[in-house]
Amino acid sequence: MRGTEKEGHMTLGQLEAECLDCNKCALRAGAKQVIFGEGSPDARLMFVGEGPGRHEDDLGKPFVGAAGVLLDKIFKASGLKREEVYITNVVKCRPPGNRMPTAKEIRACGDYLKGQIQLVKPSIIVCLGALATKTLINPQARITRIRGEWFERNGIKILPTFHPAALLRDPGKKRPVWEDFKELVRVYRDISVEQMDLKW
Repeated sequence: MRGTEKEGHMTLGQLEAECLDCNKCALRAGAKQVIFGEGSPDARLMFVGEGPGRHEDDLGKPFVGAAGVLLDKIFKASGLKREEVYITNVVKCRPPGNRMPTAKEIRACGDYLKGQIQLVKPSIIVCLGALATKTLINPQARITRIRGEWFERNGIKILPTFHPAALLRDPGKKRPVWEDFKELVRVYRDISVEQMDLKW
């Protein structure tokens, strides 16, 4: 079954259990809980953000604060359903004061994000913001320069766009993100149709 096995036959649930018990960096000591990820284990579409914020740390789910509310509105306007996608972050514990994770913290969580990608096997990954873009595309990438451009890694299409939190700070970014989502949905629907055709 898709989304359940990888090398070593680890399941997504087993990877989550390992992640919940992680103490590889100092973030865990300052966070209330580990926010592994949420959504369909068979999702064709994965969204990767930066890290949990205060609301996520309180509720135990990714993207449930103000940025998450906005992301849900974008999903609804785009015709996407949150339950059909998979949502996670580069780091799984809230950085103090919502600061940017350090390189050491990103490396400590790297195997979990890599494992999630290997197990879910998405056709498309959307990088929400600069950190996800640098982590999954290129450490030197500038989100302001490559936002909306398609990349491909290991057979997975990757689309960088602004993080919803950036839209809350700068409403002028809403229009380009909406254009990105329209393109995303077009490619996503095309891939879904192609994969449905292959099953016949």
